[in-house]
Amino acid sequence: STDLTSTVGYDSIIQHLNDGRKNCKEFEDFLKERAIIEEKYGKELINLSKKKPCGQTELNTLKRSLDVFKQQVDNVGQGHIQLAQTLREEAKKMEDFREKQKLHRKKIELIMEAIHKNRNLQYKKTMEVKQTCCCFLPDGALLYFSSLSHFSQLFLKLAQTKSALEDSDRSYQQNVTMLEKIREEWQKEHIKACEFFETQECERINYFRNALWLHVNQLSRDCVQNDEKYEEIRKSLEMCSIEKDIDFFVNLRKTGNLAPAPVVYENYYNAQRNATPVRSPVPVPISR
Repeated sequence: STDLTSTVGYDSIIQHLNDGRKNCKEFEDFLKERAIIEEKYGKELINLSKKKPCGQTELNTLKRSLDVFKQQVDNVGQGHIQLAQTLREEAKKMEDFREKQKLHRKKIELIMEAIHKNRNLQYKKTMEVKQTCCCFLPDGALLYFSSLSHFSQLFLKLAQTKSALEDSDRSYQQNVTMLEKIREEWQKEHIKACEFFETQECERINYFRNALWLHVNQLSRDCVQNDEKYEEIRKSLEMCSIEKDIDFFVNLRKTGNLAPAPVVYENYYNAQRNATPVRSPVPVPISR
């Protein structure tokens, strides 16, 4: 800004840097929330694989496939818990980076605040002295007093006014010189601050971009690892044999090698009739 005391440009830079810091904080919070979700999901998968029955009475090759299935589900759950821990570590790194930038920037901001204050005070003082010089003698006043210098009292007053005017003018010149030095110092520090802020912003954008890239890579790696675990299940299922499981069950539960013999009809009635004479039954007395 052409206004020496204006900080509108500087304030705009500071606001942008604060917005960038806020954006880093939002991504940091996002990672923390994602970590909570991953950890909860992982624990639920582990509990599911350990507590929920899943074909517990199956035998042989299919049983082995189911065991692999449950173990890999457990492994997937463990992987999500590990991912949650990784996300928390990345969030902590983002927090450390954000706080580190904040501390470094605070040093520069304190320097700029001090130099802004000094510049504004000197500018105000210089303008006050300038105003004093202008108010001492309005246009034509000095000529007027000169025309009346033959009056002793007016001559004395004129001399006093000239002396005061000269003192004010010297003070004004001194303040202008001091203000120029302060202006040059402020401009130098302002340029240094802007260069520092630009470097910080480049570092922030680069760090933020890399953090996001790393996060996506972690998710992709987790998917690949999960697919490898699921591949173990598929391999195990390829080894599952219907014939082997049937044979295994038969061999495990078999009761013998021979089938029951056929049941042959035997005529016990005729055989007993031919062997024993039939006798008349003996009457049994009935009590009356």
